[in-house]
Amino acid sequence: MKGNQETLSDDVRLFLETEAAKPSSEAIDDVDVDVDAGHGRIEKCRCVVSSHIGWRAQKPHWAVLNTVAMIEETRKIGGIVSIERRFFISSLPADAKKIARAVRAHWSVENALHWTLDAVFNEDQSRVRKGNAPHNMAMVRHFALNMLNNAKKRFKDTSVKALRKKAGWGNSSLQFVLKQNF
Repeated sequence: MKGNQETLSDDVRLFLETEAAKPSSEAIDDVDVDVDAGHGRIEKCRCVVSSHIGWRAQKPHWAVLNTVAMIEETRKIGGIVSIERRFFISSLPADAKKIARAVRAHWSVENALHWTLDAVFNEDQSRVRKGNAPHNMAMVRHFALNMLNNAKKRFKDTSVKALRKKAGWGNSSLQFVLKQNF
């Protein structure tokens, strides 16, 4: 949940943090804990899910909302412990393991996209910072990446980065990339 649904976000945060802190809560339907250790760190991911959502004032606006969830990630690296909590709304049933898996899958897609944009377009080095320009350039990069991915289906052994360079070096390659999309 992000701040674009401010009251809902605040309500869910308060509700789940309060209920999860109790030793026993009837409002919590399911909890899943996953611990991962390696590379000098210990990560504990706890997913807390509740289907008890009749209290929410925004009920009419969210007809398919079945559950709310909190993902609490605790990381210990050396002697430093950090805790991060993220909150979610879902149409899924109150199955903490399933919701935690869906959240991880979403982030793996996000991370893969970011890595590709940085590797192909060197996005992290962009100096575009003012006004709407960063958002506009991000959209242009996404369009270009999608076009290259569509054209790549024909060039199985060519990376997206190499195909981008090839399209920049010759009009025939550029025309091929553009024809695959229009």
